[in-house]
Amino acid sequence: MIEADAREAMRVTGTEFEELLVFGGSGSPRLTAAICDHLGIKPGRGEVIRFSDGNLFVKVNQNVRGRHVHLVQSSVFPANDNFMELLFWIDAFKRASAASVTVLMPYFSYAKADKKDEPRVSIRARVCAQSIEAAGADRVVTMDLHAPQIQGFFTRPVDDLYALPLLAEAIGDSGDLVVVSPDAGFAKQARKYARRLGAPLAIADKERVDHSETARVVDLIGDVRGRDAVIVDDFTITAGTLTEVAESVMEHGARSVRAAVTHGVFTGKSMERLDSSPISRLYVTDTVENQPVRLSPKVQKVSVAPLFAEAITRIHRRESISVLFDF
Repeated sequence: MIEADAREAMRVTGTEFEELLVFGGSGSPRLTAAICDHLGIKPGRGEVIRFSDGNLFVKVNQNVRGRHVHLVQSSVFPANDNFMELLFWIDAFKRASAASVTVLMPYFSYAKADKKDEPRVSIRARVCAQSIEAAGADRVVTMDLHAPQIQGFFTRPVDDLYALPLLAEAIGDSGDLVVVSPDAGFAKQARKYARRLGAPLAIADKERVDHSETARVVDLIGDVRGRDAVIVDDFTITAGTLTEVAESVMEHGARSVRAAVTHGVFTGKSMERLDSSPISRLYVTDTVENQPVRLSPKVQKVSVAPLFAEAITRIHRRESISVLFDF
């Protein structure tokens, strides 16, 4: 949790930070503005042009020679365009003689493709990591990678921030809570939520049989009866898993159910599913801001701008950022 006085202390004014620049790509303009507001600086000037044949043109509209550049760009909606734009930005900064380029990728959409789980498929997350490095990035800062071992796909430093403190603050500690992991794979991270909130943990046992982005809950491990359940996860796209788990915990006697997800990607009928589900509130961060659907009133956004602003400050001052993982 970043308190108001800590946020004020983070503001980077004076000659110490004259070399710091923060630019935003098409995937994260509002988050970039919020980060710069916390830092007390103006966003860097640049432009992106999309030609009729689908090609992108990226231009830096100010001098970056010898400056430490930070680029904020989530790679989603549209995923491939935003990722290619990210590479072009990095290349433009390096060719303009920036001293360093730090990529802040709040949501890395290809992080889900972290392994070769079928014959003759690409490990897309590794391809993306190699491309970012080949373009010239010096450091990558991201948030809640689907698989933390993706950091090993890079040879440059990678900082994987966690939204847990901010989401836990939004959830609060009222009621007789129980934290629910949507599957066994997220149980380790869900246990951290449970410790933070002082609540027990339950785990949904689900199975996924294809690439339809939906899964089926087959069992619930743990006691949720008479408690206020909070389902936690790193991302949701269709809200299918969230709503299935929510229905399951209510069937097992939970008094109420909410959910907290770092990356609210949201496509298709996700909002219809959420509105018809027993979930009363869904907390998501602002790592994804170009959703193609109108968000339900049940969705409450929690800004991660203070966390990224502090990470930028600590990196620029050459200070440790391990304090950001102390929760």
